[in-house]
Amino acid sequence: MTLSAAAPVPDRADIWIVIAAFNEGTMIASVVQSVKQRGYPVVVVNDGSRDNTGDVALSAGAHVVSHPINLGQGAALQTGIKYAVRQGAQIVVTFDADGQHAADEIEHMADALLKHNVDIALGSRFIGQAVGIPKLRVLTLKAAAMFTWITTGVRLTDAHNGFRAMTRDAATHLKIYQNRMAHASEIVSYIAKHKLRVTEVPVTITYTDYSLRKGQKLSNSVRILIDLFLGRISR
Repeated sequence: MTLSAAAPVPDRADIWIVIAAFNEGTMIASVVQSVKQRGYPVVVVNDGSRDNTGDVALSAGAHVVSHPINLGQGAALQTGIKYAVRQGAQIVVTFDADGQHAADEIEHMADALLKHNVDIALGSRFIGQAVGIPKLRVLTLKAAAMFTWITTGVRLTDAHNGFRAMTRDAATHLKIYQNRMAHASEIVSYIAKHKLRVTEVPVTITYTDYSLRKGQKLSNSVRILIDLFLGRISR
């Protein structure tokens, strides 16, 4: 079930932002505050962090759910999405913890669900902007998008962007089993399997020294492809 084109845009209080975080104590406060300043409720899933991520996120105004051990981004997103749905979210937006996403683009992501009458809106840095992106990352992401198209039939320009918006119905039924980077392709597989309506939305991804040391580091580019392959075999 999709949001009807005649339906009103949900209040920002009904648009929940889900952030998976692992050892993001130095960045999470500014990310949470940038979202809260725009009127959105936030849940941070503290995924077994060894630093003060959970305490900092709570002090910044986020709801915090903690995993006792690190389970991976896929599992953290699953936890956060289900939490948001239980809180009454009408739209759920996934948002990265390392500052690479722009909070002022959340509105465009949520509006795209209504404008295009779709179940899921996926951000794309390749129809938007990728500031400071390493060349190897470009090649890896394009290869991943091609692999995802071949294996799912869903053609996207950017299959591994963590900036997504989904309706309550899509969020309620989504099940993420891949706990590492392959969860992004798993979400696309879910879209294909259940014939969900999807659109891509231009977004800006900013690569910084900090983010390149975290989830955007070059070794993770190789991990994306490995996880994709292993995820496909395990099905």
